[in-house]
Amino acid sequence: MTNRIAERSTTPRWGMVIDVNRCVGCQTCTVACKHWNDTQPGVQWRSVIDVETGRYPNVERFFLVVGCQHCAVPPCVPVCPTGATQQRDDGLVTMNYDTCIGCAACAVACPYDARTIAHEHQWYYGTETLQEESARHPEREGVAQKCTFCVDKVDEATARELDPGVDFDVMPACAASCISNAIYFGDFNNPASNVSTLVRDQPTMRLNEDLGTDPQIKYLYSTPTVPGRDTDADDLDEKHQSDPANPLVGKRQTFWDWRAAMNWCLGGLGSGLAASAWVAYVIGQISMQEIHQLQLIAGVMMLAGLFFVWLKIGRRWRAWRALWRPQTSWMTRELYAAGVFLASVLATTQVSQPVVGLYHLAGFAAACFLLCQARILYSAKGIPAWRTLRVPWLIVASGLLEGVGLTLLLASTNMISSGGSVYLDPSRLAGALVALALLNALLWLGYRYGADRAARPPLANRIVDNMSWPLLMVGHLAPILLTLAAGLDGASSAALLGIAGFLAMAGGTFWKCGLILKASYQHGFSLSRLPQRGSGTRAAPSLVA
Repeated sequence: MTNRIAERSTTPRWGMVIDVNRCVGCQTCTVACKHWNDTQPGVQWRSVIDVETGRYPNVERFFLVVGCQHCAVPPCVPVCPTGATQQRDDGLVTMNYDTCIGCAACAVACPYDARTIAHEHQWYYGTETLQEESARHPEREGVAQKCTFCVDKVDEATARELDPGVDFDVMPACAASCISNAIYFGDFNNPASNVSTLVRDQPTMRLNEDLGTDPQIKYLYSTPTVPGRDTDADDLDEKHQSDPANPLVGKRQTFWDWRAAMNWCLGGLGSGLAASAWVAYVIGQISMQEIHQLQLIAGVMMLAGLFFVWLKIGRRWRAWRALWRPQTSWMTRELYAAGVFLASVLATTQVSQPVVGLYHLAGFAAACFLLCQARILYSAKGIPAWRTLRVPWLIVASGLLEGVGLTLLLASTNMISSGGSVYLDPSRLAGALVALALLNALLWLGYRYGADRAARPPLANRIVDNMSWPLLMVGHLAPILLTLAAGLDGASSAALLGIAGFLAMAGGTFWKCGLILKASYQHGFSLSRLPQRGSGTRAAPSLVA
């Protein structure tokens, strides 16, 4: 056999070409994948979805092989806080199960729904069998897992100087098992490889091309006698895109549950409280004793939010590994910001004389923490409702509004002391509450109706629409009106401001939980080209002249 690997002059770029017209939906590739990789029930690295599109009588049906696309620009790699998700020189995106903590940052960043986290092992027949126990992979439990293009086979091919695109015993299981010869694996950097030849000689399309991930699975959709077609209005019909049964429509993510949402609620409130208190201190609206108390309360809230995150991750006792990637991961940066903030606040309790610099450092760290929270959601490329431009601004603005609201609530109940029997006057921050509530209302309206709307799937837009009225009325308008009323009624001004602050906090919690838990539909699969195989206008052209 010719030494194909030894002859290669450049680093390979492994990828796949999948012929949509050849795939018959037999699921042999999915079974072969499960067999080779020993995945447990509910875990499928390679899937074949059954796609029906169009509107009667112009309809068609085809099968689409999906899984990890091993993107040239993988959004899952930079968000990983531990470095468990890596991209090799040959382009393969791999997992290190021993360092992954199961935080699911990579899962929500993936726009191809290619990641799975199994928190406990399941047995195919309900109880353990000898075969399953021998093939069990406990290192994968509680951590993220996905298709690796059978990296063990690819590495074996290199060691044996074979070509995994040609030699079946070192070829990825799905490609080697395909009964219709629809899946091809090879080196895109080798112009003579099978995959390079296929994409050079025939038109191809890729999933979710508009996201800029440069996926390395390319789909053939045409044949010499039956050319493919562009998507049309019937393919993109909103009713069709709103149907949860449509396999191209993304499902609601379940990786980040209420425990993750609590980090944005409590952590955002705490960091917003500390950051807004810092600004108020700088401009002379609160005293050093008042900012000290507010920062202590903020520290407790931030710790509580991080504790809920710790409860959520799959491998809790590895959580310290999340400190490894400050160069790319906003989650890691959030932890460092929290560490600086908490250390600064703790230091203020230990010194005999106030150190002004510690309060400034804590305020700055709190602002950084809030910014990190905003960027974590924005980096989740797999969730359209999170990755839009206004989301970071909403997180920051809402955090500040909630922080001012909590300060007003505490001040109205005389829980913040200026010293002795003197308490913080809540009217000092009334103007800030009005301004921030108005800013948040404008940002939310822009998020609901602006360019962000077109970027979200219809199912997510329904959730956003349903949240808008109660949020605007209770979380934005009511605090403004109550604050203005407090200025007219001196006798009950403190109580009105306290209620206004509480409603501002409640509004922030409401929309964050809604966005993270309800509107968090995954991207799904968008296709720019389709094969032509069906009825009506979707029927293949007649070969009779």
